[in-house]
Amino acid sequence: MSESPADATVLVVDDETEVADVYALRLRNQYETETAYGGAAALERLDDDIDVVLLDRRMPDIGGDEVLEEIRDRDISTRVIMITAVDPDFDIIEMEFDDYLCKPVEKSDLVAAIEQQLATRRYDDRLAEYLEVTSKLTLLKGEKTAQTLNGNEDVESLEQRAATLQAEMDEALLEFEDIDTAFRNISRRPS
Repeated sequence: MSESPADATVLVVDDETEVADVYALRLRNQYETETAYGGAAALERLDDDIDVVLLDRRMPDIGGDEVLEEIRDRDISTRVIMITAVDPDFDIIEMEFDDYLCKPVEKSDLVAAIEQQLATRRYDDRLAEYLEVTSKLTLLKGEKTAQTLNGNEDVESLEQRAATLQAEMDEALLEFEDIDTAFRNISRRPS
């Protein structure tokens, strides 16, 4: 793991070489960037030297969901941002990604999401969990009707966890005001 954002290594994983190359090109002036053209190639490359993985969800060889699961099973200490055209559904609740962006993603949102993950990694695990939980809630509230969400035990559990974490971190969040503002300003839906 790198000590500063300028030294961070970002692995772009997408089975569409053009898409992976465009994201890598957008990021190469800010980070060390590598590409993997599919899930199998990503799993071969992944180790603790990778700071952030930009992971496509729908790939023919090994899907992003499986790659994510393998990253967590191997206990690789990388941050994972799903970048995909797959619209989020309730299945994201159980997924252990750190953020989820829907294609197409503007460069400013991509950089902001990476910076937020790099900053989060340096701070308390509670902040990382809070951002993960609120990301899932934001996605679900944007995709589902209030009627569908009301009474859903998993959603209620996420809301309770978010409230608990926020209460625990109120004092600490004063320091992280800039991170929280940047997180909320990232567009997670297509432009």
